[in-house]
Amino acid sequence: MGVSGSGKTAVGRQLSARTTWPFLDGDELHTPSSIEKMSAGIPLDDADRQPWLQAIRQRIESHERNGEPLIIACSALKAKYREFLLAGTRDTRLVHLVGDRELIARRLRARRGHFFDADLLGSQLETLEVPADALEVSVAGDLETVTRAVLAALGLQPDKISEEE
Repeated sequence: MGVSGSGKTAVGRQLSARTTWPFLDGDELHTPSSIEKMSAGIPLDDADRQPWLQAIRQRIESHERNGEPLIIACSALKAKYREFLLAGTRDTRLVHLVGDRELIARRLRARRGHFFDADLLGSQLETLEVPADALEVSVAGDLETVTRAVLAALGLQPDKISEEE
């Protein structure tokens, strides 16, 4: 979890490659109207986010029910979103990717082909309720460094994961 531009998708893909666990980019589950709003620089409200949160929740429930691992990237900026997503889960862990505003703004400006308007970063930072119960990982390093930090925070050894699962 984290604000847009914190590296959720890139780190999620790297984690998936290292663990062989499937990866889901939560952005793929936004409704067309929400994507349209964000593309136009309009922040989403709770009503916009509800179908998206429900879709993510369904994926979490399905994978937990089947005992299958899954890596999901989603912002989950408010405590009530995280509570909704994680209520009743047994094995789901939350990793909060954090970086300073300047670093994330620079990444957003450099990003191409994504619907999120970089001008919405301020809105996301204002909305963010920093989780007390998440594993916090800095995104100040390169992708390899951040990926290794997430694996370590989760207590996973990247070279042994496929053999153990």
